[in-house]
Amino acid sequence: MEINETQLGQVNNQIQRLIQSNNFYGHRLKEAGITGIHSADDFHALPFSEKQDLRSAYPLGLMAVPEEEIVRIHSSSGTTGTPVIIPYTAKDVDDWGEMFKRCYEFAGITNRDRIQITPGYGLWTAGIGFQNGAEKLGAMVIPMGPGNTNKQLQMMMDLQTSVLCATSSYALLLAEEIAARGIGNNIHLRKGVIGSERWGRKMRNRISRELGIELYDIYGLTEIYGPGIGISCRYDAGMHIWDDYLYLEIIDPETGDNVPDGTYGEIVITTLVKEGAPLIRYRTHDISRIIPGTCPCGSRYPRIDAIVGRSDDMMKIKGVNVFPKQIEEILGGFPQLSSEYQIRISHLDGRDTMRIYVETNGHEDFLETADEVAAAVKSRIGFTPLVKVVELGVLPRSEKKTKRVIDERYE
Repeated sequence: MEINETQLGQVNNQIQRLIQSNNFYGHRLKEAGITGIHSADDFHALPFSEKQDLRSAYPLGLMAVPEEEIVRIHSSSGTTGTPVIIPYTAKDVDDWGEMFKRCYEFAGITNRDRIQITPGYGLWTAGIGFQNGAEKLGAMVIPMGPGNTNKQLQMMMDLQTSVLCATSSYALLLAEEIAARGIGNNIHLRKGVIGSERWGRKMRNRISRELGIELYDIYGLTEIYGPGIGISCRYDAGMHIWDDYLYLEIIDPETGDNVPDGTYGEIVITTLVKEGAPLIRYRTHDISRIIPGTCPCGSRYPRIDAIVGRSDDMMKIKGVNVFPKQIEEILGGFPQLSSEYQIRISHLDGRDTMRIYVETNGHEDFLETADEVAAAVKSRIGFTPLVKVVELGVLPRSEKKTKRVIDERYE
């Protein structure tokens, strides 16, 4: 997906604005002797920006307009290290709302829908992003925020919510609660818009089946507006990315070189019209691929595949590089296992140990299944983990993001 002339012009405008503002990134461009770009080669020679760069600009070093033009700030949802503060102008907020409205429309959601929003509000971009787009769409918004599952279900029944916006973890928790309480006939959901964490096919199928709804995968991150910069359509053939607002590349995370369409790598995003805190070639560390060809829906917007992991979530165990996605794929090959699992890594008696806890939705021999899973991991990855199969519902559920990997070596 090569950058086009219009996008090159927009990037050039952003570079000029950054240099004139002399903000953190504009200062870096000046130091590198960059005054503009005129070709795709010039663009690919621009330096990447990283989350650590954004942290170094704390608190307002990313601001590229006069302060009186800033109407809002947001911060990334991470709980460690210096926060990343992203300033927004009124146009940024409006552009974000338009992108999110487009997401709802691609999901077949209309102003006749009643949209229940369960992600968090506040500095995090999720809740207010879902709400802004829904209001632009003209739909009825039920701004619940996270938690208080009793109240969530009461509002869902009484107001006949038709669209659920949630993390996959909380959507699963709600599905399990609805089943446990036997209130499925009182639920009127028809669609779910799910974001903020990677989720596998098994989890997706389970939520869709138990809630009886169509699911749409939404993409975004605080540094680049927030959720709503792309979404899957009814054909579930990847997420459409709004390339009139941003340009997306896929790079080899080791070399930094662009990879061919269809090849997995790290997503890099450049904002084309953002005012408050424009970013050039921002490394997201999310792993995906550009899907070649045209979507069956006929949309011209380019597509990326579902996020399969992060370039920085690799675990090194006994000298072997392991990604959570690999474990998830192995577990997906066992129909008797549910979608929920937890990986714990520890260092005992001078060696690393991986323990995998996984829930079963059947009544088979737990020990036999555990042995089969351990053998499958050994066959694919090269070492044997300790596997414990537990009953459905034993592993923790989350109203936000579920922590599936716990590395106790560094605690």
